[in-house]
Amino acid sequence: MENPARNIAFVPPPDRRQSETALAIARGTARLLRSLGFTCISELPLPSGRRADLVALNERGEIWIVEIKSSVEDLRADQKWHEYRAHCDRLFFAFTQDLPCEIFPQDTGLIIADAYGAHMQCEAPEHKIAATTRKQMTVRFGMAAALRINRLVDPQGHADFWE
Repeated sequence: MENPARNIAFVPPPDRRQSETALAIARGTARLLRSLGFTCISELPLPSGRRADLVALNERGEIWIVEIKSSVEDLRADQKWHEYRAHCDRLFFAFTQDLPCEIFPQDTGLIIADAYGAHMQCEAPEHKIAATTRKQMTVRFGMAAALRINRLVDPQGHADFWE
């Protein structure tokens, strides 16, 4: 008898909101963040109702948000990135080497990435978030991670009630 668990993908299929370039930047950036001691969640809903491209959490409880930009037009059209700062200790932009660093805000960190890795071009300034916000973000992070694992283990029995 065939085990149905063998047919479950370990990585959920892409939700098709992101371009191939954005997905490649996210992958390389997540690899960099893991090398720095962080775990990442993509497309995490924030308390404000926005969704952060990547949220990273380390064992000290530091929270970083990385906004992914795949083109100059993508950056110009984005009017919401300012709102992410209230939910993290450091805010970064991640992009390909094809984009110039000068177009990004000076008070954010810069990560240059491709599908295979990334490097930090410019460290983000630290602005510690309030303890209540940190707790709220940490709980959201943990809930999202657990729900995504639950979907992998039992895709038919898991209702989308939180994300």
